[in-house]
Amino acid sequence: MKFMILSLISFTMGWIGGKVGIKAGNLYEWALYVLIFVIGLEIGLNGRISELRDKFNAKILLMPLLTLMGSMVGGVLIGIILTIPIRWSVAIASGVGWYSLTGPVLAKYSEFYGVVGFLANFLREIFTVLFYPTIARIVGKEVAISIGGATTMDSTLPVIVKFGGRDVMIIAFVHGFILSLIVPILTPTLASLAARG
Repeated sequence: MKFMILSLISFTMGWIGGKVGIKAGNLYEWALYVLIFVIGLEIGLNGRISELRDKFNAKILLMPLLTLMGSMVGGVLIGIILTIPIRWSVAIASGVGWYSLTGPVLAKYSEFYGVVGFLANFLREIFTVLFYPTIARIVGKEVAISIGGATTMDSTLPVIVKFGGRDVMIIAFVHGFILSLIVPILTPTLASLAARG
């Protein structure tokens, strides 16, 4: 609960700062670099890296692919339920949480689906921050990493580590890293195919 209160206070302070004219510029990007640096420090200080690598090797490689497949199936189902053309719903789902890439890529072909892609993937990140602790208790802290998609290497990693423990840090980081390598190729390809109809 304390984490959620501090998160809301931080968000509110940022919102107020934006309203009074404070410009962050590329500060968010530098904040992510600092976050990744701190993660590297944590991994470097962790004396059990080889043990974790041996224990979770197959899982580390398989989880991102299963996350991506699950997201695509989810995209198909949501497309059917909301009567969104499947080609667009799959392109939206292929962003796996990377809203700052998915929105602009889809907007090149359709402003409407660009906005939908941005919001859907933004909400995935928000839901991960809000619900990872609960989902981790229900399905397990490692399996619950998948809800974060590509964001597990950066913006949602602190939440995952806080509520899942340091032993899931490497899995979450690699999970997000692999998805972050796939999404910039997959999403533009699917968006281009969706636009052709």
